[in-house]
Amino acid sequence: MTIEPKDINKVLHATDANFAADIATWVTFVDFWAVWCGPCQVMIPRLDELVAKIWDKAKIMKMNVDEEPLTAQWFRIMSIPTMIIFKDGKVVDQFVGIQETSVLEQKILSYVDAK
Repeated sequence: MTIEPKDINKVLHATDANFAADIATWVTFVDFWAVWCGPCQVMIPRLDELVAKIWDKAKIMKMNVDEEPLTAQWFRIMSIPTMIIFKDGKVVDQFVGIQETSVLEQKILSYVDAK
């Protein structure tokens, strides 16, 4: 995925069709969520804050598990929100449940800075 000027400073939406390409390069954070999920709703402003801070260092994406179920099934997502950090297409970290923005930022940046 190429980040276009219109995408700067916003959470991107992942789809089953493009998921492999979306995570293939760079550090990519994906939040697996659903509209009906209360804890997922709590994470929305936190992800907006996160992307505002680190949009130029990592991709921040959301994937609705009801609309895009195949990828969630592939990664055996059983609880939401589940957040996975990928680096160059490989899973490097995973979180389940509500997370603080500062914790996510620190973890993501640790993979950005890792060789």
